[in-house]
Amino acid sequence: MIDALAVLGGYLLGSLPFGYWVPRLVRGEDIRTKGSGNIGASNVFRVYGRSLGIPVALLDVAKGFAAASLGLWAGGALIGVLAAAASMLGHARPVFLRFQKGGKMVATAGGATLALAPLVAFCCIGVWLLVFLLTRFASLASIVTALGLAVFVVVFGYPWPIIVFGIAGAAAVIALHRQNIRRLVAGTEHRFELRRARGASG
Repeated sequence: MIDALAVLGGYLLGSLPFGYWVPRLVRGEDIRTKGSGNIGASNVFRVYGRSLGIPVALLDVAKGFAAASLGLWAGGALIGVLAAAASMLGHARPVFLRFQKGGKMVATAGGATLALAPLVAFCCIGVWLLVFLLTRFASLASIVTALGLAVFVVVFGYPWPIIVFGIAGAAAVIALHRQNIRRLVAGTEHRFELRRARGASG
């Protein structure tokens, strides 16, 4: 029973749509009508800049970390992974937005990984920063980092539930970036600006 409640709690934590709530509270605006229409931290950053983008990113990381930590406390690695996966599902399809399209799970997956496999998380942070600083494509940085997640959990020899989480999580993040992949190939993807952006394409 505790295991099931932990997984449910992970989903509810992941469903907290901070990317929607923060701009609504601070600016009185619906982020879904701006930029790419996504409620993820990247779109919030592009539209409103660091003042809202950074808090939303940290909150999305925190909810993934909290969900995975809850699962680890309730039932060890397997329940931790299930709660982490549930939080990512909640971020993608939040119950608080009536299961409408949510974010692309990158920050939430990062927070969950920090709880489940800290060494992998720090490596992934390094990969994301390196790719982003070299290319200024947040989407490409996220895709490469997802691939890194799948590799690192195997290389560092984590237990099988965490390996499954790393591989499945990477596949889910990449699948949610399929539109971005098409734009990257076509050369039309939005290049991120490190200041308040005027628009976004994904």
